[in-house]
Amino acid sequence: SAACASTSAETTEQDTMARTGSAANEPSTLQSYLTARAAEVADLPQQRREVLDGLVDAVASALAEDGAAELVFICTHNSRRSQMAQVWARVAAERAGVHGVRTFSGGTESTAFHPNAVAALRRAGLTVERGEEVGISLADNRRHMVSGGPLTGPVVCWSKTFEDASNPESGFIAVMTCSDADEACPFVPGAAARVPVTYRDPKVSDGTDAEAATYDERCAQIACEMIYVLDAAASRGD
Repeated sequence: SAACASTSAETTEQDTMARTGSAANEPSTLQSYLTARAAEVADLPQQRREVLDGLVDAVASALAEDGAAELVFICTHNSRRSQMAQVWARVAAERAGVHGVRTFSGGTESTAFHPNAVAALRRAGLTVERGEEVGISLADNRRHMVSGGPLTGPVVCWSKTFEDASNPESGFIAVMTCSDADEACPFVPGAAARVPVTYRDPKVSDGTDAEAATYDERCAQIACEMIYVLDAAASRGD
């Protein structure tokens, strides 16, 4: 399917992008959006499943050993992919009834939660409220409270480095969501496991006619894949 179809860890734009973008733009509830993303799991290519299974293994192992799993999604600017992954992993965990999963995000530098990524989450049916500005930044770096659907409480998102005091210091699973951060951080201090699950950056479409469709595609792909990961981790605990 458009959301999950990928033949490599770093996905490429595909001719099915329009279908995914239009699906995410249709007026719908978050529940119907999640149902559609869950249905797309069946179309995940085997090569991509093998990438995601590394994260399934890490999450399932942490839950079995510690009864908890802390995931820190890391990309360069902590503005798009890592933020969306933090949100969708939390949604997927609560949807699957997996207790003990906590999600975080960070970058090798901090900027701001990009408004195009925020808009994509809203189009998916999530509620995103802007809060106070965080620190001193050249960007408009504000806290965003993301809520809706199965979430029992808001996911609080803002741009920060992965070593920020709000993130866990040790024992966490570092999930590298962009190839730049993956290459720049071969070692993540404090991480119990380091798993690359990289995504093509939707910023390539910023300012173009394809902007919304590209962000919707990436948002849908991440949602689909986090559903796959958390559902698989849940099944191992049964």
